[in-house]
Amino acid sequence: MSTAKLSIDLEALATNWRNLDALSAGETAAVVKANGYGLDTGRVGQALATAGARNFFVAAAEEGVALRRALGPNIGISVFSGHMDGDTHLLKEFNLTPMLNSVDQMLRHFENLPGHSFGVQLDSGMNRLGMEPAEWAALREIALGQNPVLVMSHLACADEPNHPMNALQLKVFRDMTEGVEVPRSLSATGGILLGPDYHFDLCRPGIGLYGGLPYSDAVPVISLDLPVIQIRDVLPGESVGYGNSWIARRRSRIATVAAGYADGLIRAMGAGINTYVGDKIYPVVGRVSMDLITVDVTDLGEDPESLSLINHHQTIDQVADAAGTIGYEILTSLGHRYARSYSG
Repeated sequence: MSTAKLSIDLEALATNWRNLDALSAGETAAVVKANGYGLDTGRVGQALATAGARNFFVAAAEEGVALRRALGPNIGISVFSGHMDGDTHLLKEFNLTPMLNSVDQMLRHFENLPGHSFGVQLDSGMNRLGMEPAEWAALREIALGQNPVLVMSHLACADEPNHPMNALQLKVFRDMTEGVEVPRSLSATGGILLGPDYHFDLCRPGIGLYGGLPYSDAVPVISLDLPVIQIRDVLPGESVGYGNSWIARRRSRIATVAAGYADGLIRAMGAGINTYVGDKIYPVVGRVSMDLITVDVTDLGEDPESLSLINHHQTIDQVADAAGTIGYEILTSLGHRYARSYSG
């Protein structure tokens, strides 16, 4: 096979949901935005619905349409971006629940879709989406009079348990929702791990479902194997790849594998990562290019057909660390050229 193989374990995904659900004090939904974090909205959604999830969150109405088509009518789908101009027909036809973020969205929703389900997103300090405390205070009674299904906010620093922003946002959210008799939601994966004070009525894990930090107990969901195109001998003093960035210090065997930054393996990760054959480590050398990566397999003693890059030894977060980014970016950037296989 000339393309890299991305293997996705849907049972591991379901296990992560069940384990996070066991930690949650209330209902546990699932975030499947960005095409199920790059792993296919339909397949991911079906696996999570089978595991027990009944409410899902997406970023935009179009994502909600794809999920509705995959899962049918009997699950809830909420849209973080709210009721955008032009979304009215999608929200209505596919029974999507917008999380209203502003006065404009609230007016648009009540005027165009009276009686249609909605939630409200509040800004508790992240300054990204949601109504500010003063704005909410002015509209609170109007909004609550229209029977929202959820009032939510989002934590900015939940992956840092001791960060003072967590306690501050918890207080602000409590103050903004005091006396509200509507289900409330504050926590994604990181918030679940902060404990029940942060859980309220519904938690909405995302990255933890897919095997990423801060959920360190997550079961790995993906593995990535790169086919070897060519192996060559390199003499001491010869360089490998663009810019002569790696010089051989000994007679070396260099494997060129089929993947690169066009496949989401960011150029910046460079020589900071390894590949594997079983438990044995073989380092990436030289620069990552658009379609190719070079690996020092001198000590392997044989010519491999493929090398493993993402696995239980080296997770998406470790690959991300080498690139100076986060696991979310690696996961959602994995490209369309991979031969994808699903199990579970």
